[in-house]
Amino acid sequence: MIPDSATLALFSAAAIALLVIPGPAVLYIVAQSIDQGRRAGLVSMLGAQAGGIVHVLAAAIGLSSLLVSSATAFEVVKYVGAAYLIFLGLRRLLARDEPVEAGAAPRAKSLRRLFAQGAIVNILNPKTALFFFAFLPQFVDPEAGHAVTQMLLLGLLFIAIAVVSDGMYALAAGSAAGWLRGNSGFVRAQRYVSATVFVGLGVATALAGSKRSG
Repeated sequence: MIPDSATLALFSAAAIALLVIPGPAVLYIVAQSIDQGRRAGLVSMLGAQAGGIVHVLAAAIGLSSLLVSSATAFEVVKYVGAAYLIFLGLRRLLARDEPVEAGAAPRAKSLRRLFAQGAIVNILNPKTALFFFAFLPQFVDPEAGHAVTQMLLLGLLFIAIAVVSDGMYALAAGSAAGWLRGNSGFVRAQRYVSATVFVGLGVATALAGSKRSG
């Protein structure tokens, strides 16, 4: 039922190799960390990983096959996710209560809201679902039985590694945020930078080719 040590080691190495390359989730976490600080970045990261757990569960019980078999379902989820990211960016851009003085602390956001946003961003990313659906089975031993349990264990191991990897990005970006907020030029541009990241992620998601063309 539990993958052997060699499989776990190989899976962990593959997961680390994939996670060290910044993707959309990392860019989202870094943007939140710079905008709100380390605590907000870590909460956003935990929200994103909670969304990842949803995809792990879906892959383990086969729901992700819907995205594999239905181009319409894939497109719907993709465009909803893209619209949500663009919405976050535009709301950030249009905010009128941002600090304009160097060293001023940004208006704090609810940690519950940050967690929920991180989860929604990841849940509405169909490529995450397809990734788990394609990646996890490569390390499942059919002869050992309990394939669903094996996929769940491997998926949770991937999430645990992601918490460490993405958490380091959040801490690094949050640590740099204090220094950056002391720079008057950054303070004036901060809202536009983070808004551009969110809108850019949304546009990139919307324009990304479907699984059929990939």
